Amino acid sequence: MGRPSSHADVFAAIAEPRRRSIIELLGREGEQPVGALVVALDLPQPVVSKHLAVLREVGIVAVTRRGRERVYRLSPRQLKAVHDWVSTFEKHWTHQLGRIKRRAESLGKE
Repeated sequence: MGRPSSHADVFAAIAEPRRRSIIELLGREGEQPVGALVVALDLPQPVVSKHLAVLREVGIVAVTRRGRERVYRLSPRQLKAVHDWVSTFEKHWTHQLGRIKRRAESLGKE
């Protein structure tokens, strides 16, 4: 059985690197018109619009019309599922960091 399409699955939607770039840009810069995203990402407008449509469909971004311009903003509520899933692995990272710290300290004493 295959995975659901990216239109229905937030994990599949963020698997695409250009979509993650859009999410990062909106998270860092705040709301942006499509034209600014096109320039910042150095991608053709139809490509950016296609990725924005997928992100909008899964609820990661929201759009507002301001005159003739469409302005996108991050709507991170849907990303909570990703955060919750990834955080289950945090204990492995902190354990590794503790081990690295102890090893570095023991090497420093030698």
